[in-house]
Amino acid sequence: MKLTKDFWEEKYRYGELKWDIGHVSTPLKAYIDQLGNKEIKILVPGAGNGYEVIYLHGSGFRNVYVVDLAEQPLAHIAKACPEFPRDRLIQADFFDLEESNFDLVLEQTFFCALHPEQRPEYVRKMTELLKPGGKIAGLFFDFPLTDVGPPFGGNKKEYHALFRPFFQIKILERAHNSIQPRKDKELFFIFEK
Repeated sequence: MKLTKDFWEEKYRYGELKWDIGHVSTPLKAYIDQLGNKEIKILVPGAGNGYEVIYLHGSGFRNVYVVDLAEQPLAHIAKACPEFPRDRLIQADFFDLEESNFDLVLEQTFFCALHPEQRPEYVRKMTELLKPGGKIAGLFFDFPLTDVGPPFGGNKKEYHALFRPFFQIKILERAHNSIQPRKDKELFFIFEK
């Protein structure tokens, strides 16, 4: 089952954005704040309303790319952050993205919005997108996997099994600074290619 562009456009059109917390998530803000090199090439897939993207840009990161299947979230980022380079707001299927050689992919709800059948393909695509030594970092949901979503959930054991053959698991632990509605339901991770 693949969620289509029309599916996502409809979610934005009708304001069905239950994943949207209205600001950069606390664990990702803390992670971004400790990044020293502002020149790294960063990808944010399925960025939603792009709070992390806007925060990155406002923090001086100038080599940030966004890919989203839907047009509306990219338009929101462009409006909220007019100086963000338009050629880095890419409306495309993540799996068709041709840009590569990223130092970091920042993950916030995108993976868990994909149907579980697509997860092995996500891992394969990440190996293509990241340069050697590149990292995926961010948040996975930690609640029972379901066929009803998005989000579809998952757990630490599943994430280890999917990623360990291709990535070094640097961190995969319960996020200690999740917002209250997501407390004890998020895992913070850093995986290195």
